Amino acid sequence: MKKAILIILIIFNLPFPQSIKADVKLPAIVSSNMVLQRNTTVKIWGWSDAKEKITIAASWLQMPVAVTADKKGNWHINVKTNNSKKPQQINIVSKTSNINLTNILFGEVWLCSGQSNMEQPLKGYPGQPTFESQMAIAKANNPKLRLFIIKRKASIKPIDDIVDYIGWKEASPESVSDFSAVAYFFGQQLQEILDVPIGLIQSAWGGSKVQAWMSTEALQTYDYIDTNPTTVPQKKTQNVPTLLFNAMINPITPYTIKGALWYQGESNRNEPENYKELFPDMVKDWRQRWDLGDFPFYYVQIAPYWYRNNDAFQTAENTAFIRESQLECLDLIPNSGIAITMDLGKEFFIHPPKKKEVANRLLYNALNYTYGFTSVDCASPIFSSLETKKDGLILKFKNAETGLFTFDTLKGFEIAGKDKVFYPAKADIIKRTHLFVSSPKVPHPVAVRYAWRNWTVGTLFDTNLLPASSFRTDKWKDASRYSK
Repeated sequence: MKKAILIILIIFNLPFPQSIKADVKLPAIVSSNMVLQRNTTVKIWGWSDAKEKITIAASWLQMPVAVTADKKGNWHINVKTNNSKKPQQINIVSKTSNINLTNILFGEVWLCSGQSNMEQPLKGYPGQPTFESQMAIAKANNPKLRLFIIKRKASIKPIDDIVDYIGWKEASPESVSDFSAVAYFFGQQLQEILDVPIGLIQSAWGGSKVQAWMSTEALQTYDYIDTNPTTVPQKKTQNVPTLLFNAMINPITPYTIKGALWYQGESNRNEPENYKELFPDMVKDWRQRWDLGDFPFYYVQIAPYWYRNNDAFQTAENTAFIRESQLECLDLIPNSGIAITMDLGKEFFIHPPKKKEVANRLLYNALNYTYGFTSVDCASPIFSSLETKKDGLILKFKNAETGLFTFDTLKGFEIAGKDKVFYPAKADIIKRTHLFVSSPKVPHPVAVRYAWRNWTVGTLFDTNLLPASSFRTDKWKDASRYSK
C-alpha cells in the first residue's frame, strides 16, 4: 500500500509540458513524386498547432519562405514555379517537424473525373476489355508521367483531406494497370508531344450522377434536390447529391491544375434538360473554388448503347436527348471542348473498349485550344442550317471546313414533313461540305434527325475522321416515327 502511494506521489510531482505539440501535417496530394503546375503560382498548405511558425525551403527558390499558422492551425503559402525539368525538393520545418519532399517535377497537371467510363482501368473490367492495353502497359515506364488516384469515398460534409488514395507514383506497368485508361492515354501522349512532365489526378466513381459531384452551394437554386443528406447510404452512394464533391473534389481544390477531363452522363440520361443546367453549374462552381479562372474543361459525349429500349423516340429514354444536351453545353461552358463518340459505342457494352480513341479526341481539344497546336483539328462537324431544295433538304455544318466524309453509305437519317412523322431517309454528301437528305415518303420535308436513337453507329465524319453528334433540326415535343 505504501509503495503504491509513493508511486502516485512521484507521478503527480513529475513536470508536465504546458501543451502537447503536434507535428506539421500535409494534405495527401502534397507529397514526394508530385507534379506541380509549371511556370505559375502554386499553393503549399497543411495543418499544425495554432500560431505555429513554419519555414519552407524549396530547391528552386533562392531563399526559404516563412508562414505562421492561424488560430485553428491552418496554414498555406503561395510559391512560384518555373519551367525547369529537373527534379526538385521541398523541406518543411517547424519546432517539431522536419519534412522532406523529394523527386518533385514541374509540368502540366490534369484532373480526370466522372463515372465508370473515366474510371475504367487500363487493364479493363472483367469481360470488358480496353483495346491496346497490353502494349500500353508494357511500354508504361515513364518517370515524367505521374499518377494519383483518389479512391471512392463519400462524406455528408466537405472534408479538408483525402481519406483513401494511392499517392503519387511514376508511370510503370504496375501503376498504370489500375489507372484510368482514358486519363492514361491522354497523359502519355501529351507528355510525349510537349516533352514536359505530366501529372494526372483520377477522381471517379462508376454509376455516379453529376449532382453527387456538386457542392451544396452549387445546388442551392435547385428546389427539387435535397442538398442536406444526413447519412451516407450503403447503396447507390454515388447518386446522392454533394457526397462525392465533399470527399473527392473539395480536398484538392487548393492544388493548382491546368485543366480537367470529364467523362460522365450515363447516370443522368433520363434528365437531359436538368443536365443542361446542372453540368455547366458544376463546372462554374469548380472553377470558382480552384480560383484559377476559366481553366480548360474537356468532356466526352456518352456513346451509343441499347439501354434495353432502342424503340424510344420522343421521350428521355432515348439517349439522343442527353447527347444533345451535352453538345449544347459547349455554348454554356466557356473554354470547353467535347469529344464525340458516335462511332465508338458497342451495342451491349456500356463501356466502349476504344478508350484510346476517346483520349485522342480529348487530346486534340487540349492541343488546339490549350497548347496552341491550331493545325490539329479538334471540333466535330455540327449542324448549323438547312434549306429546302426540290424534294429534299440541304444541311450545312460548321467545323466542316475541309469537308464531310463517310466510310461507306450514310445511315441513320430520318426526315419529316409538317405532320412531324419521321421516315427513313437517304443522305448524300454534296459539294463535299453539305448533305442532301430526302425520302419519297416525304414530298415536302421540313425537318431531319440523325442517329436519333439509343443504339446506332455514327456514319458522318469530317475529313479528319471526327464524327458528328446525333442531331435534330427541329425542337418538336410531339414528333413520332413512322411504323408499319
